Amino acid sequence: MSLIDHPTGNYRFLPGIAPYSCGVVSSPGFEIVHITLQRPVPYRQGFDRVESFLLSEQRPRAALCAMELRSPKPFTFPGFAEFNAGYAEILKSWGLFVDGVNPIARTNVAPEFSLPSEPLLYGFSYTRPIAGDASPTFVVAGAGELPEGILQRDSIIALDDVSPAGLQTKARFVMDLMEARLRGLGADWDRVTVADIYTVHPLNQLLPELVLSRMRPADMHGVHWHYSRPPIQDVEYEMDLRGVRLELRI
Repeated sequence: MSLIDHPTGNYRFLPGIAPYSCGVVSSPGFEIVHITLQRPVPYRQGFDRVESFLLSEQRPRAALCAMELRSPKPFTFPGFAEFNAGYAEILKSWGLFVDGVNPIARTNVAPEFSLPSEPLLYGFSYTRPIAGDASPTFVVAGAGELPEGILQRDSIIALDDVSPAGLQTKARFVMDLMEARLRGLGADWDRVTVADIYTVHPLNQLLPELVLSRMRPADMHGVHWHYSRPPIQDVEYEMDLRGVRLELRI
């Protein structure tokens, strides 16, 4: 995968599929800031919240580079496609696509508890100017145990296998995918500040053997375990990453 410049967003992105890119990295002279909403809002309303925030920061719509959603439950594959079509239309209406390609990284998961009644905006990331010669900041989009660019049930790694061995196979695959995206952004583990895991399955074996041992030196920061399911039925394990200097909660 080759990085593509966003002409007005002050970041570059790894192209993915229609609903999202694989990740984003700041352009020289800019940084990516990560925002978490203390009280998530319905995702369509969330776009208004994002726009108001960007205006307050004197940043254009194009500065939006990543979104985090929370869904009521995992979608079927057709249901996921239908949701993504509506979501992508909003991004297009904002003028964010680059030559027909979606640049916005995304994570979308379904909490096991405190279930939302509709898809919510949980967080987002945006670019802003930064003084000095700062290292790039980045967001790696969420991904589960599906090969890059493929959304079909038969391609799920270790399909229907949630045994310890099956979960290890899934986690190993996702770590490989995270590392490929990370390096595609020109980054490495030493610049990762947050690693999120989304699963309802035990992590007591997966963490030391397949995650923390490969994250060094970022393993010092630990991982954030979200007791949630990936957004598509039968996908069991998902991760995302970011390397930022500033985290805000609003």
